[in-house]
Amino acid sequence: MDDTLGTAERRARIGEVRRRLVREGPPRTRDREADFETVTVPERHCDQLRDLLVSEGAQTVVEVGLAYASSALAIGEALVTVDPPRPRHVIIDPFQERDWSNVGWDLLRSAGLDSIASLVPVPSSVALPRLLAEGLVADAAFVDGSHRFHEVFVDLYFLRRIVRPGGLIVVDDAAAPSVLTAVRYYERNLGWTEVPDAFPGGTTARVAADPRAGSVTRCRAMRLPDPSFEPPFEEFRAF
Repeated sequence: MDDTLGTAERRARIGEVRRRLVREGPPRTRDREADFETVTVPERHCDQLRDLLVSEGAQTVVEVGLAYASSALAIGEALVTVDPPRPRHVIIDPFQERDWSNVGWDLLRSAGLDSIASLVPVPSSVALPRLLAEGLVADAAFVDGSHRFHEVFVDLYFLRRIVRPGGLIVVDDAAAPSVLTAVRYYERNLGWTEVPDAFPGGTTARVAADPRAGSVTRCRAMRLPDPSFEPPFEEFRAF
């Protein structure tokens, strides 16, 4: 990021890229009908994510899944607003080049966020253990990668060891059965608690985009216990 720019100028640059993305859509998409509208995290939810990270004073954030960068731009905006000495945004997406033609990364670059963000183009099951071994400590994480249960579970397993005690892990598509079930394990067995006012007014999404279906919770912010702990192996609560 250009150090000659002040915080207000940096935020303005990011805000313009975010508004243009909402207004015009990304410069290119996958060859699927309404792919951007289906995949991306909506603007209001991104604003709430940004505000949550600002209130937490987040300085280092890990994100699983980049796609069209809506959430990544909001996270970058939060880091610029907090303005720590060494902000860091680690983004994991093995498909950004192959499936998304680097559109999300290019949007981050256009917002001037490539100096604080790094893209790790390997599966999260490979990237997260490496980050743990490197000693990365994050204040928060945003999880919006694969929604297969076993992959969500593994993401959360490693993130609980990367995110500091008392930090946040925010999950997208939280009502999907696979995601809901994975999170429930950590709630019941490892003391994770939902932050009730993290998303004012709630974040909702239609079930399978069915206009006849009711809305379900989309994003949930989970607080890790402080201090962290490991439960006795003989204690297990079914989830």
